[in-house]
Amino acid sequence: MPNNVMREITPLTPSDCFTIFSRVKNKFDFPLHYHEEYELNLIINANGAKRVVGGHIEVIDDLELVLVGPNLYHAWFTHQCKSEAINEVTIQFHKDLFDEKFLRRNQLSFVKSMLERSQRGIAFSPETIAALKDRLLSLDKKNGFDGVLELLSILHDLSISRNMKTLSDPSFTNEKFYYNSRRIEKVFEFMNSNYNKPVSLAEVARIANMPEASFSRFIKKRTGKTFIDSLNEIRLGHASRMLIDSTTTVAEIAYKCGFNNISNFNRIFKRKKFCIPKEFRETYTGNRIFI
Repeated sequence: MPNNVMREITPLTPSDCFTIFSRVKNKFDFPLHYHEEYELNLIINANGAKRVVGGHIEVIDDLELVLVGPNLYHAWFTHQCKSEAINEVTIQFHKDLFDEKFLRRNQLSFVKSMLERSQRGIAFSPETIAALKDRLLSLDKKNGFDGVLELLSILHDLSISRNMKTLSDPSFTNEKFYYNSRRIEKVFEFMNSNYNKPVSLAEVARIANMPEASFSRFIKKRTGKTFIDSLNEIRLGHASRMLIDSTTTVAEIAYKCGFNNISNFNRIFKRKKFCIPKEFRETYTGNRIFI
């Protein structure tokens, strides 16, 4: 992964199914990035903007609907777009929203194929966008289980649509890390349950039943991140959620999410998200819905 590509830590928690973020803006200003979640992006009125997905670069038309798989880097740039009212709806959902055994069922074969293709990015046809645009725009009006059902229905309809285009070249390799380890899963479950408390390397090494030095090498090899980076990213995810969902002060959020001082929290937050917590809150508050 190139060093100038930002790893986005989304505010989705393990208890969420998906999140919807909608906004109207006059430019694209989020840097090239990637994240572990799937992302479905509907963009309206952005003719002349430039899309980057993996190794694929393209100038887009007025209507755009793209599905990006986990850890595939992507971004939209203003480029030649002159619109003062770009409408963007971003839906992010967990990699494990669909259980692997569930996806092997006959009725899910098209969805399974689409999710596999999304590892290179998929752009949907204008006809498909026209058919599903209103449902995507109104998805944030659905509540609870109705929202989940509607998202699954939309994904199914996308999976059987015609003329979808795979974007990134197959020779483009984006480094991905798969845990495939019950030890790592147990450690992440523990960190997700205890992110608001002090968590030591010794504790998680005991959970993995490994010496500390061996576990340090093991987690780095399996996830691509150190233990402390993994813990901080979990804490930042919960902090991002609290910044969006509450009016709690930044200092309180820092301490509630396990950071021992506000300066350290601000420094890590800015390094990972390219903005300070106050700016993040101002950008996202009131626009994002979790289901």
